[in-house]
This record gives sequence, structure tokens and C-alpha cells, in this order.
Amino acid sequence: MQSGAELSSTLDRVAEGLTRCQRVLFITGAGLSADSGLPTYRGVGGLYEGMATAEGMSIETVLSGSMFQRRPELTWKYLRQVEQTCRAASFNSGHRMIAQLERKLEKVVVLTQNVDGFHRAAGSSQVIDIHGDLRDLCCTSCSRARRVASYAGLPALPRCPCGGLERPQVVLFGESLPEAKMSALLAELSRGFDMVISVGTSGVFPYIRLPMIRAKVYGWPSVDINPISNPMTAYARDHLPLRASEACEALWQRLERRS
Repeated sequence: MQSGAELSSTLDRVAEGLTRCQRVLFITGAGLSADSGLPTYRGVGGLYEGMATAEGMSIETVLSGSMFQRRPELTWKYLRQVEQTCRAASFNSGHRMIAQLERKLEKVVVLTQNVDGFHRAAGSSQVIDIHGDLRDLCCTSCSRARRVASYAGLPALPRCPCGGLERPQVVLFGESLPEAKMSALLAELSRGFDMVISVGTSGVFPYIRLPMIRAKVYGWPSVDINPISNPMTAYARDHLPLRASEACEALWQRLERRS
């Protein structure tokens, strides 16, 4: 465990490094949105990890692509619960700091596992929401897309004007990642980064660990922000054992003093 002096020194070093950066990648997970009051989770919303639903099935089963094909009303039922929880919250100081950093650096890219849309709401413009966004809907028949402010007022099974069933543009369990978003991530990684910062994720998925592995291989400075050591910590040059928003606030204060 780092002492107070060691932690302060690490924060100073990371902040000083950021002042010399032009391109920075943030990898964010449930730990960041947890500071907005959302439960930590995995997968799509994943609010119910390890729990059975009222129907006696696991959340992975009801929020799967195959279940949506068979019983879309059941999948929509639990997607609504996830969206309602997200609707009751908003972005926090960690999301805001990442967005504000765009004004200081040439490029700030965000790779997020979260489906709550908080990064864009906070003002980030370069967001790769690899698992999608709950409020982006798409017709399963004609592919017509639309964005909704919330699910309030939507019918039990939302329909497109063409009559096709709509679904959120999120990656359900058992589905492949969107090729366009994965390509966007790989393109950014090919250009390289001056620093990679993991915030509130343990890197369960290999495509989330990939940027940290690249950072270690190519010698890019890297930071893991997480209260406890996790798989991402092993790849990071520095570890900040703090809550996501707490660490972001501390870094921002140091950056402001240096500007």
C-alpha cells in the first residue's frame, strides 16, 4: 500500500507527464460510473451480475442476443431496468475532467465499456463506446437509427415506422463487437499515444486490456486508477489506488496549478 507521500508523488508524476502529452487514451469502466451512483457491473448494463432474474434465468441469458431473437419482450424488460437506473444518475467529476482535458491536449480518446452515455453528456467528443449506448435505438428490419432521451413513454416493444422491432445498439451477451468501433480503436492505437490511463476497470475483456499491453510493449507511460490491484495494474507503469473521480479530481487540480 502506498503511503500518503508516495501517492502524492505518483499523482505529481502523472500530472507532470500529462502536461507533455499530445495524445492520451482513457480506458473507462464501471468504476467511473460507480461514482455517479451506478452499481459496478460487467457486460451489457450487467446490473445483476451473479443474480437470477424473476424468471429464474441468469441475467446473461435474458440479456443475450439469442434471447432477444426468441423473447424480445423479456430482454427489453431488463434493458428498461438498466436504462432506468442510468437515467436516475448523471456524469460525475471524473467524466468532466476527461472532457475538459480536450481543451488542453491535441487529442483525448475515450474507450469505454459503459453503456450509460455519460462521457458524451460530459462533453467528450472522441468516444469509442465499444459496448454501445442504451439510448441509441436501431430497427432490426430496416436498420433505421434514432436516439431517445429515455425509455420513458416507449411501448413495451418499440417499433420502427416500417413495422420492424427496435433494439438498443448495445452488445448483448453472445454478440460480436461492432466492427466499426473495433476498427476505430485499432486505428487510434496504430497512431500511438503519449499516455494510456485506465480508470475503474479490471480489464476482464482482452480488447480492453489491449491498449495497456501496447503501452507496455511500446513504452508509452500508463496509469491504472483503481482502489485495488487488478489485471490492468500489471501492465501499468503507475498505479493510483483511488476511486475514479477522486483520482481525476486530484490530477485536474495539479494540472490547473501547472497551467
